[in-house]
Amino acid sequence: MKNHHHKCSGHSHGARKLSTKKFFWVTLLNAFITAVEIAGGILSGSLALLSDAIHNLSDTISIALSFFAWKISGKEKNMRKTYGYKRAQIIAAFINASTLIAISIFLIFEGVKRFTNPEIINSSLMIGVAAFGLFANLFSMVLLEKDSHGNMNVRSAYLHMMGDMVSSVGVLLGGIVIRFWGILWIDPLLTIGIAAYIIFESWKILKKSIDILMQSSADIDYDCLRKDIEAMDEVSNIHHVHTWLADENTVYFEAHIDMPDCMLSAVCPISKKIENLLKEKYGISYCTLQFETEYCSDKDFFKK
Repeated sequence: MKNHHHKCSGHSHGARKLSTKKFFWVTLLNAFITAVEIAGGILSGSLALLSDAIHNLSDTISIALSFFAWKISGKEKNMRKTYGYKRAQIIAAFINASTLIAISIFLIFEGVKRFTNPEIINSSLMIGVAAFGLFANLFSMVLLEKDSHGNMNVRSAYLHMMGDMVSSVGVLLGGIVIRFWGILWIDPLLTIGIAAYIIFESWKILKKSIDILMQSSADIDYDCLRKDIEAMDEVSNIHHVHTWLADENTVYFEAHIDMPDCMLSAVCPISKKIENLLKEKYGISYCTLQFETEYCSDKDFFKK
């Protein structure tokens, strides 16, 4: 019986170096947009501006997490953190998504109240703040556009900025409608729409982060994986399979592999063959394989 643990390098996420300065300035600018929209929403009486501010806040945190994920990936493992620090960003994502859902639910309730009890809104201030948010988000997109083609994290941040820009356009148009036609219900309508969108997006992040923290299995075609490994001449059976994720991209895999009785030196080439398959076809990052000869009486693929 022998354990082999090898690192399979997994998928590449782009070799292009991220621009630290660009990420810093985009994060700072988005935080400033959030602060301006919160102040503008309170002063103008616009719930739509406040909901857009929450939308910007979620993206500010997402961008910061993207940068954090890139920076932390180079941090060395140690005796206390043998898996490294990858889960820190998952914990932050969980807290972020939970908070955003709670705030968005509150905004929806407030929006519903305003349908029956509309409040006077300073439409000029609403238009001015929304226009500022629109152009600031557009500037952030310009900063990230070049790097977004070569790196997934930057691409994600770029798409967040695009979503913020579209949201600002909606609030801007709502302010114009209130300014010229006095239709006050457009503000709670925009509020509910933006808050519902935040809940929809945050729920996906919350669910994913809970799955990772609960060590749920990776999304892999296990039937196909089993057939591929058991089709190898040297392999009698694969059982007691476990997979889990350190973060959304790093997949760990462990299993018991039954083989006919043979010299230990004959196991290494088979181990390498299995690891290459797991890496290249299934995107496994780290593999731990236990080779044995009729050692386990329980041969279930997933150990109960």
